[in-house]
Amino acid sequence: MMPKKAENCISCAVKLTGTGFTRFPCPDCGEVIGRCAKCRGQSNPYKCPKCGFIGP
Repeated sequence: MMPKKAENCISCAVKLTGTGFTRFPCPDCGEVIGRCAKCRGQSNPYKCPKCGFIGP
C-alpha cells in the first residue's frame, strides 16, 4: 500500500501547488509530510500528526 500523499503544508495548511514545496517522510515514523516554500524558507516549525516529531 502506498503512503498517503500530503496535499497541504503541515505548518500553515496552504495547498501544495506550484513550485518550491516539498514532501518527505517524517524522520521518526515515515509519515508523509508536506511543506510549502514559504514555511520552508522561514524554517517554520512543524509537528508530525502521527508521532509528534517536531522539526524546523
